[in-house]
Amino acid sequence: MYDLIERNLKNKVSATEWQARLDLAACYRLVEHMGWGDLIYTHISSRIPETEHFLINAFGVAFDEVTASNLVKIDIDGNVLDGGEFEINPAGFTIHSAIHQIRHDAGCVIHLHTPATITVASQQQGLLPLSQYSMFSMASLSYHDYEGLAVNPDEKLRLQQNLGANNHLLLRNHGGLTLGQTVGDAFMRFYDLNRACEIQLMMQSSGEQITTIPQSIIDNIYKQANIVHSGETGGQKAWPAMMRKAYRLDPSFAK
Repeated sequence: MYDLIERNLKNKVSATEWQARLDLAACYRLVEHMGWGDLIYTHISSRIPETEHFLINAFGVAFDEVTASNLVKIDIDGNVLDGGEFEINPAGFTIHSAIHQIRHDAGCVIHLHTPATITVASQQQGLLPLSQYSMFSMASLSYHDYEGLAVNPDEKLRLQQNLGANNHLLLRNHGGLTLGQTVGDAFMRFYDLNRACEIQLMMQSSGEQITTIPQSIIDNIYKQANIVHSGETGGQKAWPAMMRKAYRLDPSFAK
């Protein structure tokens, strides 16, 4: 009863879908490697290019068990499209579907419950401009108040309104979320967001007076961050290296 269903879709789906599956499966493995996982909970979703179909993890599969073939193909309502060997957590897709519905530029959405993002999201002031990493995130950051488990369809509209055109979202008392045109963009944005939160908490716990960043520099760095940490110089530069790391860690994700 505890065996994981295995299948191999490499030669049964389009080359475009297979590449999307490889990227997303690698992302799950890297998230687990970075210590950002939460047992079988939290989700990363990815749109299959040139379609209105999405990939997400099967409910009950640990992040370090995710493979390109055991990802589940679904529609925007979370209906399983590829055979039904697996199921997804419908409540878990509420947040992702809300974003994919309105942000057609969101090729990938990462939502995780890391201790650092939960803690900073729960602070009254949220993320502060205390480090270079916070600059990368604050240039495109908004907040969403906690409403309990994400099972209420009415919450989707408020999620959409709070996210707006931003690429980073801190969910109060809940965690962090990033999105990007590609898996690499979303991954790098979450890396920056989580690192910014970790550094802020370390500074706050040091007991020392923190050097603040002048507003004129903040404004300029915001502009730089939007250029340096997007497109060819951002996720698209870092992601090939992350894929190589995923293969070194455990190439079984590519099955």
